[in-house]
Amino acid sequence: MYNKKRTYYLFFALLTAAVLVFAGCGNKAKESGGKSKKETTETSPSKSGNNEIVIGVPGDPQNWDPIAVFLLDWSTVATSVFEGLIDRTINLELQPGLAEEWDYLDDTTLQFKLREGVEFHNGEPFNADAVKFTFDRLLGEEGAKGPQQANYTSIKEVEVVDQYTVKFHLNEPDPVLLTKLSGYGAVIVPPKYIQEHGVEHFSKNPVGTGPFKMTSYKQDSEIVLEKNDHYWKEGLPKLDKVTFRVIPEASTRLAELQTGNIDIMKRVEFSQVDSVKGNDSLELMEVGTPTAYSFRFDVDKKPVDDVRVRQAINYAIDKEAIISEILQGYGKMISSFQSELSFGYNPDLDPYPYDVEKAKELISEAGAEGSTLEIYVPGNDGTFKEIAQVVSYYLEEVGLKANIQTVDSNTFTSELIPNGKAGHMYRMGWGGWTLDFDNTAYLMYKKGEFWNPHFHDDKVDELLEAQRSTIDQEEREKIFKELTERLHELAPEVNLYSVIDLYAVNDHVQNFQPPHDDRLRLEEVTTK
Repeated sequence: MYNKKRTYYLFFALLTAAVLVFAGCGNKAKESGGKSKKETTETSPSKSGNNEIVIGVPGDPQNWDPIAVFLLDWSTVATSVFEGLIDRTINLELQPGLAEEWDYLDDTTLQFKLREGVEFHNGEPFNADAVKFTFDRLLGEEGAKGPQQANYTSIKEVEVVDQYTVKFHLNEPDPVLLTKLSGYGAVIVPPKYIQEHGVEHFSKNPVGTGPFKMTSYKQDSEIVLEKNDHYWKEGLPKLDKVTFRVIPEASTRLAELQTGNIDIMKRVEFSQVDSVKGNDSLELMEVGTPTAYSFRFDVDKKPVDDVRVRQAINYAIDKEAIISEILQGYGKMISSFQSELSFGYNPDLDPYPYDVEKAKELISEAGAEGSTLEIYVPGNDGTFKEIAQVVSYYLEEVGLKANIQTVDSNTFTSELIPNGKAGHMYRMGWGGWTLDFDNTAYLMYKKGEFWNPHFHDDKVDELLEAQRSTIDQEEREKIFKELTERLHELAPEVNLYSVIDLYAVNDHVQNFQPPHDDRLRLEEVTTK
């Protein structure tokens, strides 16, 4: 048994040092103790006009063409502009969207009955021709230039049956297709508008069928959406106007919220929680997300090529303490590289417990005492810098040494990880937007995939292919249970936590619900 009190004292000592080293980074952990005193400066009244709101967001996707981007910043805004055949609600349930109903005629033929009387923002009619154009474009040369096409390769072609009926002919069964048709690359676009104005114009002046239309876009500064008066859902949206202001710095977003210049702040940092909670005019809203974080191993490098060492490191790290102290409790323990929102999550599988003696025993068996591990993290992630410092302490406690390397974020994700050059351990984050473990597992563990330079297990490959070969969800659930158990045993990573997102909202705003998947749903939002 370990001495919990001693461990926590050492943890806080190291954490204090880490905060001093990384004083210029975001997401700094707060000092231990009670809640801070209530802010003495009250939030100014909202400066938004009647029946409109302003939202502060951290980023701009630079391009609004659905097939050209794969960013959460895009979905935050574009969900109000575009729609798919299927709609995924704020509660993550699939329901009819631009299609009123659908039916699998067989495993590789999916038929949709389309909604009649719907118009694009430019007055162009929505119909079967628009659906075919959208997917011909996505699966053709234009789509090949962007990141979205790879998600829809199971689609062979779309056939127009009549003006409001289409058939999707598939190359193979795709158990996640319905979810993928609810957003991102599969949202329906206007054929005539794109053909007349061109792709470049469309990328900056998007037109969809959604509840709001984009009327102004100033890159890296401001996006203005106005009510679609011809929206097919009667009585919606309730707001007349929504303005998104791009404010990268969290401290500036909070200041703008406190002065009434914005009404909703996306991505509140942990160090700002008490400031928000201590203000009577603001509400802190939290929501679980499908995003998961881990330290992944490069299993091609000694000593982490030995499963005993990988298991030992899992035992050596106190994930619960990291969530409690660095994340201030805004994270959830995970036993596999997915959140509990994901289909395939195994509730019967427990995370590795914190067990120093077990870790030492396994490291001794593997003859790995005294080994030095290179740990890579992106230089712009202040939270993970702190986590890496704490992990290095835990490794030292069980006889291993750690050398932390911080690198440019773009280099880290596009060059180092896929080429097996990110050290023995590296930070890995995954959004899991389809809410299905296939989206994560196939890309992380299948031999030869972009994000998997070295890990391979014949049984894992077999299970990954098996779950893709059927659309029977009960059968897939059984396969995922076996898969997560096998991965838990092989320990290709240290699964740390799934993310809880934080929003701050002015009490001027009513009926706002934070989304699990970054896709803001604003149709029902009102003001007072």
